[in-house]
Amino acid sequence: MYTSRIAGIGHYVPDNVVTNADLEKMMDTSDEWIVERTGIKERRWIDPSTGDLPSTMGTKAAQIAIEKAGLTPDDIDFIVFATLSPDYYFPGPGVQVQDQLGIKEIGALDVRNQCSGFVYGLSVADQFIKTGMYRNILVIGSEYHSGGLEKTTRGRNVTVIFGDGAGAVVLQRGEDGKGILSTHLHSEGKHAEELALIGPATSRWVDQIMSENDESDTSYFPYMNGNFVFKHAVTRFSEAIIEAAAANNVQPADINLLIPHQANLRITQFIQRKMGLSDDQVYNNIQRYGNTTAASIPIALSEAHMEGRIKDGDLICLAAFGSGFTWASALIKW
Repeated sequence: MYTSRIAGIGHYVPDNVVTNADLEKMMDTSDEWIVERTGIKERRWIDPSTGDLPSTMGTKAAQIAIEKAGLTPDDIDFIVFATLSPDYYFPGPGVQVQDQLGIKEIGALDVRNQCSGFVYGLSVADQFIKTGMYRNILVIGSEYHSGGLEKTTRGRNVTVIFGDGAGAVVLQRGEDGKGILSTHLHSEGKHAEELALIGPATSRWVDQIMSENDESDTSYFPYMNGNFVFKHAVTRFSEAIIEAAAANNVQPADINLLIPHQANLRITQFIQRKMGLSDDQVYNNIQRYGNTTAASIPIALSEAHMEGRIKDGDLICLAAFGSGFTWASALIKW
């Protein structure tokens, strides 16, 4: 059986920087309030005039990853695209990336696992490569949150957290024992509505929402039960990291770099203390980008690699928790 390794990484974020001071002009909030609760100082929000969308951002990140892998688009055998904010209700953006890259008619799969989406997508791609079905798979996480946020005081608890952006990797067949050692996926659907966007959807379609004309209806904005999510996140993050380490007969302390989903800096700091990890063993960039959901891990992975935080032979752990609830981890020998 083959192994799969990350051969190239890339990321793209919009140029438009939205600081906490900018949000103070939209809603009753403050830089101090946001930083204390989330650690976020700024985020990137798409300027609609640029034409950026989840598919186009994903394509831009993919082009960088493909180039860094020393490949051309025609070398890609399959696409896995993770997002909760596709350009269209359907089709999903995977096929749009295939078209935008000008790749032959390869398969494209869309993953809807929100914050855990990239790790889920990586796991799917890993299986395809290990079995020999494909040689080079493009895995993308891309999100456009800002267009669907309630930019008022009523929506501030969610709105201040989220940003836009994309990250991508090329997963490639390898035979040297390095690469993805294991992936671990979990879900707990009974808590689905604690972090969700309920409508419009087939369960509550557009005509129903419009006919009610209820100004107090917030079902078409994201909802998050913050304290409830926080409590579950710190538990599930820890479990996922410990599971990945145990599956490979190592200890969490042996991890050279933990790259968690950038959900909330306070969650990451809690996990870091619980695991006894040093600052050098954890990578955070939520301060600059906010929570970019499925894009957060590949953006952070790309930046960490660019900054020299990832070296040959390092043990890298990716971990995520989010809506669903879903949580996941991957352990990688670089």
